[in-house]
Amino acid sequence: MSDRILAAHSNWNWALYKQNHLSNVRIVLSHTTHPGNIGAAARAMKTMGLKHLYLINPGRFPDPQAVAMAAGADDVLQNAVLCSTIDEALHGVALTLGMTARTRDISSEVACPRDAMPKLLQQATTHPVALLFGTEMSGLTNEEASRAQLLVNIPASPDFSSLNLAAAVQVIAYELAVATETFRPAVQEFEPATHEQVEGLMAHLEKALYEIGFFTTQNPQRMMQRLRRLYGRARLEPDEVNILRGILSVATEYNGKLRARYRQEEDV
Repeated sequence: MSDRILAAHSNWNWALYKQNHLSNVRIVLSHTTHPGNIGAAARAMKTMGLKHLYLINPGRFPDPQAVAMAAGADDVLQNAVLCSTIDEALHGVALTLGMTARTRDISSEVACPRDAMPKLLQQATTHPVALLFGTEMSGLTNEEASRAQLLVNIPASPDFSSLNLAAAVQVIAYELAVATETFRPAVQEFEPATHEQVEGLMAHLEKALYEIGFFTTQNPQRMMQRLRRLYGRARLEPDEVNILRGILSVATEYNGKLRARYRQEEDV
């Protein structure tokens, strides 16, 4: 086989490979108010080879304005997944990148798109991943941002840093496309816990902390945001989630036994 044929064969395989792992990428739009922005975002996605659109409680969808602004990306709109909660939209996801344009009360790791996209692609080789965008007026809520393992900020003028939602999707989708050109997957170091496994741990942890009285001198919501940030940095494996939940179960069981014994002693 000639060198030219070999090169063409190699390029075809790599192009197919890139398309396969891009198929694991979800664009998640939360509480989008204007249907035109949904359509324009769909168009931005399709120009960069992305096709999986998830919508969390959009203001109006389906809508003719979305179709008009999609300008040929009708298939992306038709296949959009409507979700009622963020947990539904992120089900099965191993890594979520949240888009932010503002400083958060509780700081999280923030990266520029060019640094963040290779991290997303590494997970996308084997698992679903998500790029999470907030509403047009205020972006992601703190609660939504806490679901992301990494926040991404598009560098913009400090005097006018507000990007239109569809423009932000286009910039991120472009940066993702650029990253695929030089990306080569590394050996997967570990199997990451899915979104719902981590959320199960966080719900269990919050319940346990209430039961043992930890929140009597703490702000529960703020503390849980900090704990989410901690575990987000750790990038837990499924077995580690199970270990932590086992510890929580034993701790709450022991706490219950102590409470029962104290009540018995008080009754004597």
